[in-house]
Formats: sequence, structure tokens, C-alpha cells
Amino acid sequence: MELQTLTYIVVGMTFAVYIGIAFWARAGSTSEFYVAGGGIHPIANGMATAADWMSAASFISMAGLIAFYGYGGSVFLMGWTGGYVLLAMLLAPYLRKHGKFTVPEFIGDRYYSKVARIVAVICLIVASVTYVIGQMKGIGVAFSRFLEVSYEMGLLVGMAIVFVYAVVGGMKGITYTQIAQYCVLICAYTIPAVFISLNLTGNPVPQLGLGSMLTGTETYLLDRLDQVVTELGFAEYTTQARLSTLNTFVYTLSLMIGTAGLPHVIIRFFTVSKVSDARVSAGWALVFISILYTTAPAVAAMARLNLHETIQPQNAENLAYAERPAWFKNWEKTGLLVFKDKNNDGLISYTADPDTNEMVKVDRDIMVLANPEVARLPNWVIALVAAGGLAAALSTAAGLLLAIASAISHDLLKGVIRPDITEKQELTASRFAMAGAIALAGYLGFNPPDFAAGTVALAFGLAASSIFPALMMGIFSKRINKEGAIAGMIAGLTVTLLYVFQHKGVMFIASTSYLGDMRPNWFMGIEPNAFGAVGAAINFIVAFAVSMATKAPPEHIQHMVENIRIPAGASTAQSH
Repeated sequence: MELQTLTYIVVGMTFAVYIGIAFWARAGSTSEFYVAGGGIHPIANGMATAADWMSAASFISMAGLIAFYGYGGSVFLMGWTGGYVLLAMLLAPYLRKHGKFTVPEFIGDRYYSKVARIVAVICLIVASVTYVIGQMKGIGVAFSRFLEVSYEMGLLVGMAIVFVYAVVGGMKGITYTQIAQYCVLICAYTIPAVFISLNLTGNPVPQLGLGSMLTGTETYLLDRLDQVVTELGFAEYTTQARLSTLNTFVYTLSLMIGTAGLPHVIIRFFTVSKVSDARVSAGWALVFISILYTTAPAVAAMARLNLHETIQPQNAENLAYAERPAWFKNWEKTGLLVFKDKNNDGLISYTADPDTNEMVKVDRDIMVLANPEVARLPNWVIALVAAGGLAAALSTAAGLLLAIASAISHDLLKGVIRPDITEKQELTASRFAMAGAIALAGYLGFNPPDFAAGTVALAFGLAASSIFPALMMGIFSKRINKEGAIAGMIAGLTVTLLYVFQHKGVMFIASTSYLGDMRPNWFMGIEPNAFGAVGAAINFIVAFAVSMATKAPPEHIQHMVENIRIPAGASTAQSH
């Protein structure tokens, strides 16, 4: 069967499953719309959390980043996984114990202020909207390549699918849809990795294949990759550093605390029935996440090796452009792979020297999606990868859009503007807010702003500089008051945005492997995508300074903080 027909069938079947689940799990109350009724099983919630968290950035971009950065790409593995551990240990159980629907609602309660709640809503929307742009791009790219429709048409279809299962099902529908999406995306990620590992090393376990010898040789895969890239003038794969040590540290920290502050992931822990279930579901989520995250380094290295040896084989004449393989032609159509015959010899040259390099663009996002084609895997595997990429983008987009819609309908409308509306009116408003959020996300997908063109890492920086400190101080410090929290969130978000906008011209360059000397006026050599950690530090400092200079929180708020931190099952005497 032809690849395009097979892809339509596989993707169409997955979309039918998502829509069917949405109608089966239709939300009938605000509790079901916001937190799926609070009765999701911990294992199911762990799987849904993994799908919610593993976005197009994890599925499509992360292995591509590691493929081009080599050892330097480990910041993404450490940052994103370490951030989830922070979230599971320091935030999720305590927020679940508080028992409310949204992150801004907790901030409003803890800091006894509607203004604090509104500021939290603004921070949430800024971070979530920035993040959702990347998901929209992932949907458009996957559609345009594999279903051979325009980017715009692909984006419209993706918006329609999200609209159906998010507006109809709310968190209840999204939860069960994300379980299905996890199954699709993890199969789509691991099955090609198993095939490619077998082809290259004879080992069916990609994690072990990464450290194995190439089939029929006594050369280890990573040694071979180091040899290939260095012969072409690139930095050695296994030792390649990315910018300075300080920038690497700050970038990793920004990704960690940004992950822990992502509201669409935090609200997943509000869907279980008790605090202990939140801890258990966090553990299961880490198990499900680790399957993809331990596979990613192997996928990255094998994809990079296959790419070079397909278009620039060692000890052989360079590949003639006229004889380029089908996968090369397919990705040229998307504009993500661009060849320019600089010396008019008709041969493909891919080197680190800009004067001789004729592969003028190899977008890192093609590495995972093109890998099965480059490795000449069966068409059904390629179709499965297309469905997996779409599942990853759709699952996270739905979670982000729900977080935005909840902030608007529950925190602004119900919590501030019209607290007297009925539950039915609030549910209707939630669905309208969701539809509006989808329309906004679609618009930004069609017209992505310059400052967000480079990477979704910016969203993590915004969450790190605004939401994470407010939550941490709200849980672990009784002394932080509303004035401090509000000032801290505004300061952290503002400083980060100003830094990003000041350097928006280098945002895309900062996210590519060819950085060169394009680093004008960076503060201590810290790139814009890594600045969230600095913004978070400013948030903490401002919040503590203002709180120390103003009145302490009321007594009942201090008791609330103590009660949040008391472990579930503690005696009644301890809670007073």
C-alpha cells in the first residue's frame, strides 16, 4: 500500500478514536470539565500526564536537538526530566491537598488577593500561549509532510480535532484521549528505534544499542559517529559543549523549574481523588515518560549517523543530487531541507565549512520524522510516526488550551468578574473560552510572532520566572504576603520578557547548531531561552524583600500554609 494512503488510514483511525472518546467522556459539570470529576485512577492519570507533558517538543524536537548538539543537548534531557521530579516532589501533592481547580485559584487563596489571582492568570496565559504556538507548528509540519496537504490546511484540521474533544469532553474527555494518545506516541517513537537499532547494531533495545558495536564491525556506534562528524569538520559528538558552562547550568535550571511551573501539567494532579493518589500518579508518569526519554539519545545518535552516511558516505564519491533518495525529495518540499549547489558540480556536500556546505538547511525537527524513511523502514512504521507526532502535539495542545480556558472562565469570570453565575453558566462560559483559546492558538500558528519562532523553551522560561516561585513560596513560606507575591510575579515575568524582546533577533539563531559569534549583549553569556532562571531569582528576591517590608499574612493564611504541608493521614492534633 502506498505511504500516503496508509498514513491517511492510520491517522484517520487515531482521530476517530479521539473523537469517539470525547463523546463517550462528555463533561456534564464544571468539576468534570476542569478536573475530570477528581476520580481518575493514578495509573491512568500517570499515563495522561505523560502524554500531556511529552509535547511535540519531546517527540519531534528533542532528539533533533540532541542529534545536532550531541553531548551539549543533554541540557534538555536533564532539564525536562529533572523538572518533572521537582514538580512531583515539591508541588503536586501539596496543591492537590489544597483541593481547588486551577493554579491561579491556589495563588488567589494563598495570597488572599484577587489581584494576585489576576496576575497569575496573566502569567499562565503568556506562558501557555507561547508554548501552544510550538504545538500548532508541529501539527502543521506533520500534516504538510505526511498527508501532503498545505501547512495551513493541516493546522485547520488539527484545530478542528482539538475543538471537538476539548470543548465537548473538557478535562474528562482530554484525560482519556491523552491515554490513547500516549499509547500511539510511545509506540510511534519506540518501534522505529527498535528497527533502526537492530539494523545498525543487531541489538533490539535502543538504549543498549547506543553503546553497542555496529553490525559486522568492531567499531562502537558512538565512536563511528564521532569519526564521521569530525571528518566533516563538526565538533565531536560525545564531547561537544554547548556555549558556556554557566549558560548550560542556567539553561538546565530554567527548564527544570519551568517544567515544574507549567500549569497544564500541574492541573493533572487535581484529577485524582486524594493526595496519596497524586504521589502515585506522579511516580507512574515518570515511568511512562522515562520510556521515551531514555530512548531519545539513541534515536538522536542513530538518526545523525544515518543522515551523514546516506548523503555523505565515507570513502565514496559524494552523492549526486540528481540521484538523491525519495526521502530527500519529500522533505525538500516542506522547506525544512534545503540544498544549494554552490560549486555547480551536481554533488551533495554536507560539511561544517559554510563555504563548502551545500546542505544550507537541515531543520532539526526532521530528524525523528524523517528517520524511518532514511533507514528505509516499512511504510506502516513511517505512517505510525506521523500519527505519533500528531498525537504528541494534540495532547499537549489540549492540556494547554484547557489551562487557558479554565483561567478565563473559572479564575477571571467566576472568581473575579461574576462570582454569582450558576454552574451551568460557568460550564457554558468554559466551552466558549476553550473555543476562543483554540481560535487564538490557530491564529498564532498561522502567524507565529518573531520572539517565539526559535523554540518552545521560551515558555518554560516564562513559567519559571513567574509561576514556579509563587507556588514554592506559597507552600513553603508563611511569611510571603500578597504584596510580595504580586511584586515578585510581575518583576520576574517583566524582566524575562524584556530580555527576550531585546534579543528577539537572535532567538532563532540561539536555538540552532550554528551559533557562531551571534551573541550581542547577552547578560553573562546567558541566551534568551535560558533567562527564565534569572527571572525566577529576581522573582524570589523581590517577593522576599517586599514581604519583609510589609505586614505579615493574616493568621488564618499562615495556618492554611501549615495545613497544606502536613502529610495526609497525620493526626487531627497536628493539623491545629
